Amino acid sequence: MTAADLLSPRKPLPPRLARTLTVASFLLPLLVWAIFSYVPFVWHPEVLISEPGGVSYFKEGMRIDSERFAEEAAKAEAAGLALPEGKPSNPIYLPAPHEVATAFYTAFSEEPQMRSQQWLHESLWHSIQIIVMGFVLSSIVGVPLGILCGTYSAVSKTAEPFVEFFRYLPAPAFGALAVAILGIYDGPKIAIIFIGTFFQQVLVIANTTRRLDISLLEAARTLGAKRLRLLFKVVVPGILPELYRDQRILLGWAWTYLIVAELIGTSSGITWFITQQARYKNFDNVFAAIMMIGIIGIATDLILAWFGKRLFPWERSKAR
Repeated sequence: MTAADLLSPRKPLPPRLARTLTVASFLLPLLVWAIFSYVPFVWHPEVLISEPGGVSYFKEGMRIDSERFAEEAAKAEAAGLALPEGKPSNPIYLPAPHEVATAFYTAFSEEPQMRSQQWLHESLWHSIQIIVMGFVLSSIVGVPLGILCGTYSAVSKTAEPFVEFFRYLPAPAFGALAVAILGIYDGPKIAIIFIGTFFQQVLVIANTTRRLDISLLEAARTLGAKRLRLLFKVVVPGILPELYRDQRILLGWAWTYLIVAELIGTSSGITWFITQQARYKNFDNVFAAIMMIGIIGIATDLILAWFGKRLFPWERSKAR
């Protein structure tokens, strides 16, 4: 395949090339990260002290700016003291890939240092429960309302103007109100997920419903289909594959509200884990937790995509 073929709009790629590019999309950022971590002359603005020498405040394992290290080494040499030793290092907030990889294991295998801390899997499970409950509640109301808005102009004109207005209000702004009404535990967190996804959900699903071929509705009405029968026998089946895809995308939006939601009320979930680990400068665990969120998110999406291909096999044939 030539370069011109690669840049042709919407031209399908050979399966092997498509898989290679997919793998490269993950390997390239990892390569950049490895270069910054392991190549000594790339960045490395600090020095990791291995031998304090004659500098009184230097400690083994301490990180210090390269310029200050050079100044202190020069002072020690001028004073006839033992020279400090160290190696180029990045700041503590940028651990190397192997350190994060190790943290993936230790976060699940080693007991937390403080009793108030949770295991990583406990934090993740709590966060997943918040996401699921908030998104399910949002879908129970948002999906039917979106379908009605996309089908009936009267419902659209009644509901969508307010929904359009409300979706511009930031969900976190309702945090204090949610705590006042629902208490300090999981209720406000679920409410923020609900607010963050519900209004977008209504508009997205209404737009999807409007894309249904109007000739299908006209044919069904000609054959005598009434309101409910038209809705459940024509509209819903007609938009189901697109509705399923919309929900996959909207579920991703729910994850984006998670960190903000978990800052409201009592500290809990993966946000609490990340905050605690950052407080004690365990940034390898912080990176591991953040990446774990991404892994869970993409794994969930891939599973849903796999189910979608089996639920709607005719959509697969259309894509060929």
